[in-house]
Amino acid sequence: MSTDAPTILALDFDGVICDGLLEYFQTAWRTYCKIWQPENTTPPPDLADKFYRLRPVIETGWEMPVLLRVLLLGVSETQILQDWSTVLHQCIDSENLQPKDLGQQVDKIRDEWITNDLEGWLALHRFYPGVIERLQQILETPTQVFIVTTKEGRFAKQLLQQQGIELSEDRIIGKEIKRPKYQTLQQLIQDFTDESASLWFVEDRLNTLLSVEQQSDLAQVRLYLADWGYNTAAHRDEVRHHPRIQLLSLSQFTQDFSAWSKFNFSQEV
Repeated sequence: MSTDAPTILALDFDGVICDGLLEYFQTAWRTYCKIWQPENTTPPPDLADKFYRLRPVIETGWEMPVLLRVLLLGVSETQILQDWSTVLHQCIDSENLQPKDLGQQVDKIRDEWITNDLEGWLALHRFYPGVIERLQQILETPTQVFIVTTKEGRFAKQLLQQQGIELSEDRIIGKEIKRPKYQTLQQLIQDFTDESASLWFVEDRLNTLLSVEQQSDLAQVRLYLADWGYNTAAHRDEVRHHPRIQLLSLSQFTQDFSAWSKFNFSQEV
């Protein structure tokens, strides 16, 4: 395979392929109402915009209703952006919340929504311009595409099928696998016996890419931060000067692989 094309292309889903902000907020609000049972089930008019701005702090879905909770309790956006981990854990400790239970509530609400109003649920997801077309092109090449996401795999599969993208279940690796993404990448590499196999990983969360970078056995994986996804200006500025992680634009993503990188990856096998 050409050095300008990966053997394996691993893609995050939310924030790389699909923009689900509208659905995230609606699911988070429905979950919030289920747990905290507010008298008024209509969200405050500015809550959605705050949620959209703060989406980059969310690592997994169970955190979404907690984000709404702390906003409604008056925690500032600045504090959330600067120290979300502390804010998050203070809330779950003080209110005796269990992440596993929260995650199950979020998934249950999604499942019920899909069962009762599939078209309405699908309509709240927007695919980034040109991404589906580019995926269709890549699927016709030798490059093997895998979706590596913290979303339930069945949800990602449903959305891709709606767009005419058919991937087998083993190609959509969701949160049900219950392992960090760097371990999934390690497994993908192990599954390819060809020592010359190359893996490129596109993700919109800087912390996830940094966790991959820390793995010595993943030193040859090319890492890309999707600048159109759920990250902040500070994250993008940090990557501009990073020796290994490259900032990738949507325009680059939708072009041939040769347009993706200006770095010299001569260290690759």
